[in-house]
Amino acid sequence: MTPEVLLAAEEKMNPLLPAWPEVIIGLLCFFIVFGILGKKLLPSIEKVLGERRDAIEGGMKRAETAQAEAQALLEQYRAELAEARHEAARITEHAREQGAVLITEMREEGQRQREAIVAAGHAQIEADKKQATAVLRQDVGSLASQLASRIVGESLEDHARQSGVIDRFLDELESKAAVAQGASK
Repeated sequence: MTPEVLLAAEEKMNPLLPAWPEVIIGLLCFFIVFGILGKKLLPSIEKVLGERRDAIEGGMKRAETAQAEAQALLEQYRAELAEARHEAARITEHAREQGAVLITEMREEGQRQREAIVAAGHAQIEADKKQATAVLRQDVGSLASQLASRIVGESLEDHARQSGVIDRFLDELESKAAVAQGASK
C-alpha cells in the first residue's frame, strides 16, 4: 500500500472531514426544513407571542387604569367625608346656638312666670291683708263697743258713730306704726 492509497483511505475514514455530497445534501435539507418552519411555524409563534405581549401590556394598562380610578374614588370619598364632617360640625354648632337661644328664652319665660306668680302672690296677700284688716276693724270695733258699754253701763248701739270712732282710732294706730317703722329703717 502506497502512501497515496493510504492517505486516500485515511481521508475516507476520518470522521472530522465529511464527504462533500453529504454536506450539500445536509445543507439542502436544513434550508428546506428551515424554510418550511419559517413559513408555517414562525408566524403562529409570533402571533401567540404578540397576543401574550398585548395581554400583558393590556393587563398592565388595565391595572394602571383601575388603580387611577381607585385613587380618584378614594379622593372623592375623602372629599365627601370631609364635607360630611364639615356639615356635621355646622349642624352641631347650629344646634348649640339654637339650644342657647332656647335656654335664654326659657329663662326669660321662667323669669316672667316667676314675676307673674310673685305679683299674683303680692296681689293676693294685699287682698287678704285688706280683707283681714276689714274683718279685724269690724271685730275690734264690736269688741271695743261692748267693752265701752260695760264700762259706761249704757248701750252704745249707734253703729255709724261707733264705726267712725273705731276707724279714727285704728287710723291713728296705723300712722304711728308707719312712722315707727320708717324711723327704724
